[in-house]
Formats: sequence, C-alpha cells, structure tokens
Amino acid sequence: MKPVTNRRVLAIALPIVLSNATIPLMGLVDTYAVGQLGAAAPIGGVAIGAIILSAIYWIFGFLRMGTTGMVAQAAGRGDIAERDAHLSRALLIAGVAGLALIVLQLPITRLAFWIAKGSDEVETLGQTYIAIRIWGAPFAIAVYALTGWLIAVERTHGVLILQMTMNGLNIVLSLTFVLGMDMGVAGVALATVIAELAGAAVGLFLCRDVFRAPHWRDRARVGDMAMLKPMIAVNTDIMIRSVLLQLCFMSVTFRAAGLSDVTLAANQILLQFLNLTAYALDGFAFAAEAMVGAAFGARNRAALRQAARLTSLWGVGAVCLMSAMFLFAGGAVIEQMTTAQNVQDVARVYLPWMVLAPVVGLPCFMLDGIFIGATRTRDMRNMMLLSAAGYFAALWTLVPLFGNHGLWAALMLFFVLRGLTLGWRYPALEAASTR
Repeated sequence: MKPVTNRRVLAIALPIVLSNATIPLMGLVDTYAVGQLGAAAPIGGVAIGAIILSAIYWIFGFLRMGTTGMVAQAAGRGDIAERDAHLSRALLIAGVAGLALIVLQLPITRLAFWIAKGSDEVETLGQTYIAIRIWGAPFAIAVYALTGWLIAVERTHGVLILQMTMNGLNIVLSLTFVLGMDMGVAGVALATVIAELAGAAVGLFLCRDVFRAPHWRDRARVGDMAMLKPMIAVNTDIMIRSVLLQLCFMSVTFRAAGLSDVTLAANQILLQFLNLTAYALDGFAFAAEAMVGAAFGARNRAALRQAARLTSLWGVGAVCLMSAMFLFAGGAVIEQMTTAQNVQDVARVYLPWMVLAPVVGLPCFMLDGIFIGATRTRDMRNMMLLSAAGYFAALWTLVPLFGNHGLWAALMLFFVLRGLTLGWRYPALEAASTR
C-alpha cells in the first residue's frame, strides 16, 4: 500500500478543505440574500426549512460514510471489482430514498413543523422552502454516494470539482433569484434544487471509469448477499448514529425558535461559523477515512496508527486558525450577514461560543473519520447514544437556567462527550486491524 506521509495527507485533505469551504459559503450567501429583506422571519424560515431537509438528507449520509469506508478497504485489498460494484449499490439506494422522500413530503413536513416551534410567518416560509427543495432529494442523496466513492479512491480533486460546480451554481442562482428577481425564500430553494441536479451529473461524469468496466452492472455481484450483509450492518449503524446526531443539531434550531425569532436568526448566523469549522476539519477527517480504511483493509496496524496521528496533527493546526479567525473577524462577518440591527446585537453576544467550538470539537471530528475508515460503526452508534443522552440531559437542565447560553453550553458538552467516548474505544479499533 502507499506510504502514510504528510504529503499524502495534504493531497487528500486540501481539495476537500477547498471544496468544503464553498458549502458554508453557500449557507452564508443564502442567509445574506434573505437577510437583505430587512426582517428576521425570512432568515428563520430558511433556517428551519434548511435544517429539516439537511437533517433528513443526512440520515442517508451513511451512503457517503459507509461507501468511503468499505470502498477504501476494498481498494486496500486490491479488490477493484467490489470497489466498483459498491458504487452501484449506493446509487440504487440513493434513487429509491430520494423518490420516497418526494412521495412522503406532506407527512414529513407536518411532523417537522409539529416539532418545530416558530412563529406563523416563519413556519409558512419554511414550508414554502421545503415544498420546492424536496424535488432535489434523489440528486442530493446521490451526491453523498458519489462523493464517498471519490474520497475512498483518493480522488479528492474530483470532489473539489463537484462541490465547486454545485455550490458555485447555487450561490449565483440564489443571488439572482432573490436579489435580482425578488423571489424571496422560494428563490433560495429553487437555486438549491438546480445545483443539486448539476452536482449529481458532474459526480457521475467524474466516476465514468467505473461505468466503462463491467463490474457496476454485474447483477450477481451487486446483489451478492455475502457483500450486502456487511454493507447493511455498517449503513444501519451509521444511519442510527446520523439520526441521533441530527436530532441533537435540529434541537439547537428548534429550541432557539422557542426563545424568539431574533434568537433563532442570530443562532442561524452563528451556526454558519460552526459549519465552516466542521467543513474545514472534514478535509483531514476524510483523509483519515481513506488512509485508515486502506490500512485496515491491508491489515497494517502501523500504517493505521500513523494515518490517525498525522491527520489529527493537521487538524490541530486547522482549529487554531479557525478560532483565531472567529475571534478577530467574527463581528465584521455578522454585520455583513444581516441588516437587522437586533439580530446583529444578539449574534455578537454569543460569538465567544464560536471561538471555543473548533477546539472543543476537534477530537470528535477526527475520531469520526478514523472510525468510519475502519468501519467500526457499532462503536460509533453506541458512543453516539451515550453522548446524545448526555446532551439532552444538559439541554433540559441548562436552557431554563441560562437561556441561549445554556443551549450553546449543552452543544459544547455534546462535542466533548463524543470525543471522550470514541477515544475510549480507539484501542479496540487498532487491535481489530491485525485480525
């Protein structure tokens, strides 16, 4: 297998860091566009609509994570046929899942807004957003599968092309539809649907060599139960873990909505800072997934440990940079995000939590990547159960006492618990790499 070096880490991570930087930028632009309407409700409507769909889509994030881990291990074993057949399985699941979400959109929306506690105006705008954007579900979920395959085979320059195309188009269309054509929240949603379709098309093109070989359409191999069973087990564990993770993040938005529209809008702006941190760290976490997966498939414990160490060291540098940037430039960014003075004032009060978040979140982000690469998904599921229980206990205790500060404190505790519990299970992961 390839040697584990800093150069290899950066070759995988830097395109991901650059491509991921456009994802929160897309959220920033969407928030900026509706923020120019001069009211809190449009920001809140996009916030609730986007968090609901993002949470639902990310339930199917197992297609990204599971695909990366299993394909990387197949590549480490030199099993090219299985590497390619797995992409077909993932795309079939994406298509079925996306169509199911379109069919079930009405009960899903009703349930989500029964849980969410916003004003009537925010709820109406959020429903408008979801009703349009849900039509991009098959393409959005397919992008997870395509991205996971590209990361696993260390073609992260392809991920950069895919994300730059999709998110760049989304940004241009969002500004055009909202500011140029006065389409409001509906314009933001339509821009995202068009961009997701374009992203799926680009992803298929970037994986075109898979479709030139016969393995992807080998029905016997694609439907082989000996390969499907571990895929189902891995993806079920990741799905449960993703549902718990999204419930925790959704609760941040929903709980803020119960405090006030202004608090909801301010938190939505601050969540873009948190997203920026996550996407920056994902570059190195994804490098860990690919390199740990290849080492695990090759049964090379030394390479696995070196991959975990090097990627984590680069992650430390990234979080220090992010915290410093938020400390010195956060206030200026908030001023550009919305023209509503009351939202600006509230967001500045809670900005220090964003300075702390990168440092607190580093261990859980990096360990997620390591465990995904090794497909130690049962540990991920079980440790998420423990962490989520601790988070909701803190949420129930701290918010009534400290309001929005209590909400952010509970989220920081959630990050700490995830890092501690996965760290506890890491020795078992290393031991399994030699079996």
